[in-house]
Amino acid sequence: MKALVVSDTHSNTDGLRRLVNAVLATESIDLLIHLGDDYDDAEVFEEFSVACLRVPGVFSAYYADRLVPNRRVEDLEGWRFLLSHTVTSHPNDLPDDPKPEALIAGKQVDAVLYGHTHRPELADKNGILFVNPGHLKTKDKKGHSASYAILDISGNEIKGRIVELAGGGTLETIEFKRARG
Repeated sequence: MKALVVSDTHSNTDGLRRLVNAVLATESIDLLIHLGDDYDDAEVFEEFSVACLRVPGVFSAYYADRLVPNRRVEDLEGWRFLLSHTVTSHPNDLPDDPKPEALIAGKQVDAVLYGHTHRPELADKNGILFVNPGHLKTKDKKGHSASYAILDISGNEIKGRIVELAGGGTLETIEFKRARG
């Protein structure tokens, strides 16, 4: 299974649409994932015949809606993924929201996909894969160029890469092996 992961599109739906079209023209993508800011931006995914998952950003009105999951734990190809806008709990969390720190400390997830910081990351931290695809803003004050992640998920390995939006160069790669049985 191959997933395209984005975060922090901040209403750049035209850019998101162009990105998905460009990636689908060169790669076989099975899943589109949006990690918040802005939740409604992920409606662009409905234009494509690809499954999608999304979570809202912590300042979104959807974050206060109990019918919209703020965090999701998803089983993908036998791997347990936490999808969250933040890598830690946030003051805007609802009482029943899963706590990332507890899931991570208890090794209840194999991978954590998050956004919020606009800083791309691919890292193995104590046997858990952490992925932040960066952002897709046209201008960003946090100092990082626009980027996204591609994850190739198989039985015993996840191959990940962070790709710079402008030019398509690879910024980071990782080959992550399963830590738990």
